[in-house]
Amino acid sequence: MTDATGASGFGTDHLPYGVFSREGEAPRVGVRFGDQVLDLAAALGDEVFAAPSLNPFMARGRAAWGETRGRVRDLLAAGSAEHLVPLTEVRMHLPVEVADYVDYYCSLEHASNMGRMFRPQDEPLKPNWRHLPVGYHGRSGTIVVSGTPVVRPCGQRGAGVFGPSARLDIEAEVGFVIGTPSALGTPAGAFEEHVFGVTLVNDWSARDIQAWEYVPLGPYLGKSFATSISPWITPLEALEAARVAGPEQDPAPLDYLRRDTHWGLDLLLAVELNGEVVSRPPYRGMYWTADQMLAHMTVNGASLRTGDLFASGTVSGSGPGERGSLIELSWNGSEPLKLADGETRSFLEDGDTVTITATAPGPNGPISLGEVSGTIRPARNVTQRAQSMTER
Repeated sequence: MTDATGASGFGTDHLPYGVFSREGEAPRVGVRFGDQVLDLAAALGDEVFAAPSLNPFMARGRAAWGETRGRVRDLLAAGSAEHLVPLTEVRMHLPVEVADYVDYYCSLEHASNMGRMFRPQDEPLKPNWRHLPVGYHGRSGTIVVSGTPVVRPCGQRGAGVFGPSARLDIEAEVGFVIGTPSALGTPAGAFEEHVFGVTLVNDWSARDIQAWEYVPLGPYLGKSFATSISPWITPLEALEAARVAGPEQDPAPLDYLRRDTHWGLDLLLAVELNGEVVSRPPYRGMYWTADQMLAHMTVNGASLRTGDLFASGTVSGSGPGERGSLIELSWNGSEPLKLADGETRSFLEDGDTVTITATAPGPNGPISLGEVSGTIRPARNVTQRAQSMTER
């Protein structure tokens, strides 16, 4: 057998974790290697990997994560094909049991674009934006694994107006998964002691529902109907070659937000709409880095739990082809996106499929963070509500 590093981005330099099942068998933890998945419970003889989520393993902490990664690399480097299962024979599941979910707003370019669109006469950024990473708590129960269909949400779109969202959008994001918890009342420790790994996120957004509801408390139903994540969690250790300094910040952040080390990441995302790449957002330029997000999330004493997920918010770059949402790519519908087949899009239509991928530099060539994909299904609520009223 051959090491898949380079050709596929899933070689021994990477080894992301996921949860898989074969037909008739219970879900269990595996590691991706090329186009196969290594059954860890069988390969390592450890029943923690027979669990249907990564949570029990992640809770063991950083020393166990490193020791396990070393054992897996040695096993695969020896060339044994035992306990390797082709990806074509498995079903992938949600890799973690998500405890809490926090979404941030950390891209200067994205926040500035949104400000210019909706407040053209004012400064694009609100006064607090450069002083802290702005975020909100999401709904962990609606986080789904890649491939799960996304039903178009219904809700209020204005005073007395109810119906399916007509401005359904994407948000290309990077997510961070907590392995080691922290105590209530005590800020989190070092980033690498708590964060197990990185995943790709599409935080679907109903812009019209959100625009009506968000004042004064922020996103609610316009965001909580579905958030998709990749089935693969890339361990932090696989991203050493991708670490970069975050952008210079002005004004200098408060002490608890000052960076002690480099936790910016040189990730290049790609957004595909119906198979066509429409954007390539660069993550390395994100104004607020993940260590700052973690520090801010816990500075008030909020505790971390194994399985917590926090996401970066939409990743956008400075160029038109680097925007991580359709609202930016179409400039709120005023400049519809032109596709290769002649169609145009301002926002998503039923049947559209969005796939987000990403690559990062590795020690021996690029690694791939996998993909997160979802297809839009028609709204259900209006039809169900009409049927219910008829039956009465």
